[in-house]
Amino acid sequence: MNTFLQQIVFGCLVGGLYGLAAAGLSLVFGVLKILNVAHGELIMLGGYATFWLFTLAGLDPFLSLLITWPLLFAVGAALYGGLFRFVATAGEETRIKNSVLIGFGLTLALQNVAILLWTADERGVTPDYSGAVLRLGGLAFPLTRLGTLVVAGLLILGLHRFLTRTYAGKAIRATAADWEAGALVGIDLNRTYRLAFALGSAAAGVAGTLVSVGYDISPNIGLGWTLKALIVVVLAGLGSMPGTFAGGLILGVAESASTIVIGGPYREVVGLILFLAVLLWRPQGLFAR
Repeated sequence: MNTFLQQIVFGCLVGGLYGLAAAGLSLVFGVLKILNVAHGELIMLGGYATFWLFTLAGLDPFLSLLITWPLLFAVGAALYGGLFRFVATAGEETRIKNSVLIGFGLTLALQNVAILLWTADERGVTPDYSGAVLRLGGLAFPLTRLGTLVVAGLLILGLHRFLTRTYAGKAIRATAADWEAGALVGIDLNRTYRLAFALGSAAAGVAGTLVSVGYDISPNIGLGWTLKALIVVVLAGLGSMPGTFAGGLILGVAESASTIVIGGPYREVVGLILFLAVLLWRPQGLFAR
């Protein structure tokens, strides 16, 4: 029983990271109807930014969020203006098709640029407290993973409050619901789309920072995190940031608990089974609004 509870704890800690990684992808797809398959590469860039800030300037990875958040926000705004703006006004089917093609091209470009600049070696961030563990009731809580869960939860809460309490956030939600009606009441669609894409990229940058604390960073990690984010988006559905976070927790707990039943090497299969089950049983997602 203690082993099972420990796996649940580990699942929650990694699930919060899954939820944060999926939040940006969910926001972009829900508002722009654009599937950015290069989302994982933005996570990779956030991880490298954190690594170099830690290595060259000795900046704590959690403090580096003050830099990676605005940095990836600016990168997202630039990517939207330079690439995705041209498909944002097309029909929904055309948006998805063309955005996938652009995303694959962007994935290859960012991967090769990362290899050219930083080589293909795996790198990690190891602050002094990286091995510290908090023990409660016989259960171990690694402090770095616990910190990532807290930061991920706070960011999801912040995004939720922004989308529900501010004019810009309400404009994003209105555009996601009906862009034509939004345009008729005076919403600047281009500005709203740029803001949503930049926010999604910034969330990916924060996820990259948190990934660098517990995982190795290399140019080829993007695809794996994009797939995790897609699974969470399908599990949670669109329209709810807290629902996306909950979907990440569900996936993390399911993967972690499955290691006891079917073994660690097969934990990735659990996510795919959940993915297919939700598509068949509730294709709109568990928390869709």
